[in-house]
Amino acid sequence: MPRPRLCRKISFNPNITYFKPQGVPMRDLEIVKLTVEEVEAYRLRHINNFEQKEAAKKMNTSQSTYQRILSSAYKKIADALINGKAMEIIKN
Repeated sequence: MPRPRLCRKISFNPNITYFKPQGVPMRDLEIVKLTVEEVEAYRLRHINNFEQKEAAKKMNTSQSTYQRILSSAYKKIADALINGKAMEIIKN
């Protein structure tokens, strides 16, 4: 039985939840789904310029978990940008 997931602190609620390549209809696009956790990790690192340890503390998680969340965000964002996919932010 897996360990229950800990509650992470998310202090960002995005107003815009879809991003897509210009000029391509949504029906023709694959969608990459980002969680709010991944967006928060990305925001803390690249918008607020926090180091990993500090950002992990802000999200109420361990540094290794923060790194895993951030790596997942990098992969998804790169996939969307390189392969011309839409991105959707999934709010819980």
